[in-house]
Amino acid sequence: MAKKKVTGEDGKKYYVKVKKPFYKRIWFWVLVVLVVFIFAGSMGSNESDTLSDSSSSEKTEEKTSSDSSKTSEKKDDVPAEYRAAQRKGQTYADTMNMSKAGIYDQLTSDAGEGFPEKAAQYAVDNIKVDYNKNALEKAKDYREEQDMSNDSIHEQLTSEAGEQFTSQEADYAIQHIDD
Repeated sequence: MAKKKVTGEDGKKYYVKVKKPFYKRIWFWVLVVLVVFIFAGSMGSNESDTLSDSSSSEKTEEKTSSDSSKTSEKKDDVPAEYRAAQRKGQTYADTMNMSKAGIYDQLTSDAGEGFPEKAAQYAVDNIKVDYNKNALEKAKDYREEQDMSNDSIHEQLTSEAGEQFTSQEADYAIQHIDD
């Protein structure tokens, strides 16, 4: 710290410690640089997340637009909420390998999407999904993640408290789990 010579009321000269203003201190500039780096880093990751989200949503849009082009004349008759439920159901089928009953329950659940039953039924009736493949993917997950036996996997796949696949879909999964 610098010292400044000051004359007191009694006429004597005193040395007083003078503090630098905060903007002239090194800790202030280190803090500014850190904040700028953190801000720039968060902006960069948001942009890349946005780019990856938009590219994946473009792929999903391309897929759904090609699927929905066949039913474009029907689209005008379908309420927007039904189409929203269908898109959400397709996402559940594609990303989480859910069963038909599981998708329906997720779409209608208050803890899930909260769609009306008619919208959810429309969704599960109109999405494009291979439920055998979804059951197989779930079965592989149970085998790899939890080391479950075939009987336990079958039970989990068909259980009302589990995945809710049909018995035929679970049978297919068990038959092809080791392929």
